[in-house]
Amino acid sequence: MAAKPKLYYFCGRGRMESIRWLLASAGVEFEEEFIETREQYEKLQNDGYLLFGQVPLVEIDGMALTQTRAILSYLAAKYNLYGKDLKERVRIDMYVDGTLDLMMVMALAAFKPPEEKEENFALTVKKAKTRYFPVFEKILKDHGEDFLVGNKFSWADIQLLEAILMVEELNASVLCDFPLLKVVY
Repeated sequence: MAAKPKLYYFCGRGRMESIRWLLASAGVEFEEEFIETREQYEKLQNDGYLLFGQVPLVEIDGMALTQTRAILSYLAAKYNLYGKDLKERVRIDMYVDGTLDLMMVMALAAFKPPEEKEENFALTVKKAKTRYFPVFEKILKDHGEDFLVGNKFSWADIQLLEAILMVEELNASVLCDFPLLKVVY
C-alpha cells in the first residue's frame, strides 16, 4: 500500500485548502503536519524541501512537491480529475485560473486594514457577481452539462465550488441570480 500524501502548511486554509479539497474529492486520505514554529519552517528550508522557500509542501510518490498550481495539476492528473485530452485540460486550466483569480481577490481583501475590509469584501462580492459567476453560468448553460468540462467531475468543478463557498461566506445570497451555479453548489 502506498503511503498517504503528507501535507505541510500553517494551521489554516490558505493555499493548502485547494489541495485538501482535491485530495478529498478524489477519496484520498492524507496526513497533515502543521507548521507552528519558525524552527519547523527553517528545518524544511534547510533540508532542501522548500524549492522556492515557501509552503505548501506535499510529499507524495517519493517526491517533495512545492508550488500550489504544480501540486494541484499533478494531483488532478494522478486522480483522473484533469480531463481526457489536451482540449479538456486547457478548458480546465482556464476555469481553474479564473476561480483562482477570484480567490486571490478575496485573499487580498482579508489582509487590508480593518477600516478597509468591509468595503473590499463588498467589492469582491460585486466582482464575483458581475465578472466571474456570469462566466461560469454561461459555460454551464451553453453546453447543457452538469459539470464544467466533458460532463465529468473535474478539478475545475472542485475549484469553482471552493470559490463559491468563499464568496458565500461574505454574502449568503450571492447565488440568487445564478440557477446553474446553485445546481453545482
